[in-house]
Amino acid sequence: MITIRDGDIINGLIKGLTAIEAFDEEHSRLSITDVARLTGLERATARRCLLTLASLGYADYDGKFFTLTPRILRLGHSYLAATPLPRIIQPFLEKLTVETGESSSASVLDGTEILYIARASLKRVMSVTLGPGSRLPAYCSSMGRVLLAALPTATASDILQRSELKPLTAHTRATVPDLLEEIANVTRQGYAIIDEELEIGLRSIAIPLVNGRGETVAALNIGAQAGRISVEGMIERYLPLMRSARDEIQPLLQ
Repeated sequence: MITIRDGDIINGLIKGLTAIEAFDEEHSRLSITDVARLTGLERATARRCLLTLASLGYADYDGKFFTLTPRILRLGHSYLAATPLPRIIQPFLEKLTVETGESSSASVLDGTEILYIARASLKRVMSVTLGPGSRLPAYCSSMGRVLLAALPTATASDILQRSELKPLTAHTRATVPDLLEEIANVTRQGYAIIDEELEIGLRSIAIPLVNGRGETVAALNIGAQAGRISVEGMIERYLPLMRSARDEIQPLLQ
């Protein structure tokens, strides 16, 4: 691991990115005071960050509230354009979706969340719309648990302790000991199942994608409405197809 010295860090950039991250689905219009409260930045610092974003076209300002503009998508697109993973995986997701009639996705771990990098969908199975760039909590998603299972136990535990663990449904495992136990099960069996833990009526199954160096670089999943297929049915019908797709994808990964 490369050691980065404090003198090599641009604090202004850190603060600007922190201001951007204050905006989300629940906070699409924010005042300077709002951003300061959500980020812990000084109000004057938040003001400078937001006005800089507005001057660069990354935010609109109506005199009171700031909103992000479509230009901000350039930041996420830079990652998607620079990594070959989405381009490699997408055709296999589309094939899986045709074979199963269900949505399939791929994601990577980003902090305490998973970041969707590719998706193929014939129908909507969740109440939220998912696509490349979407995020979900790692602790209660099948791909998140697969990605956490690839980490040393101490690292996975640290991520869980930093996560906002809350029961999203009556079935959600939301304590660190329970989640570590489940992650150990995922490691042993090689796949993760989420049974209405993220959202009532939704089941999903995920497996890891490993490169030639034995590193888990992404997770692959299929999601379905619980009324259409049982957990046992997902394991019996979908898991072999997913493993076949994985075996075709993995030689293409560096």
